[in-house]
Amino acid sequence: MCLIMETDDHEAVVLASPSNFSMVEDGIYRSGFPRPENFSFLKTLNLRAIIYLCPEPYPEENLKFLEANNIKLYQFGIEGKTDPPTPMPKDTVLDALRVLVDVRNHPILIHCKRGKHRTGCLVGCLRKVQSWCLSSVLEEYQKNAGLKWRQRDLNFIETFDIVSLRQCLLSIMYQYHGYGFKRRRLAYEEENVQTPKPQAAKV
Repeated sequence: MCLIMETDDHEAVVLASPSNFSMVEDGIYRSGFPRPENFSFLKTLNLRAIIYLCPEPYPEENLKFLEANNIKLYQFGIEGKTDPPTPMPKDTVLDALRVLVDVRNHPILIHCKRGKHRTGCLVGCLRKVQSWCLSSVLEEYQKNAGLKWRQRDLNFIETFDIVSLRQCLLSIMYQYHGYGFKRRRLAYEEENVQTPKPQAAKV
């Protein structure tokens, strides 16, 4: 995906998105690993946070981009090995979901290496929180994973228990109205809540 923007000098500039980029919901995006040539595109999203689902250290040039744009990094190191296959860690996915549903982190980008399997599992679990029917959840995963979809990922999404996450949502006073995220409301116990300035950091 590319965007063409016009500069103040009336010159056309092409902005390249990361691989497999798409919008999940208003304020939630997914993609493959962002490269330096994607930074100008990411600036247009006004991101507050990035969820990174790989165990490898984040590249220094990417960290500098986050720091320069006040974007906070949440890293959840999930192995992506296929030989032997590595099971998705439920507790880690649950922790990532807690960050993902917190609207104070939006706009937010989710990514792994290719934006297919680990990212697809997290988005699939999010859809279950949103009460999507299971067939639609699995269809979305397969569509984004393409020919390399994995049965074990579908099994993980299908059996993922969201009860504990719903309890967490209640405890931090989130209230959902309607089918998706567009009708949600975040209530605070106090009106003047001071939140820390976003910055690059590991979880």
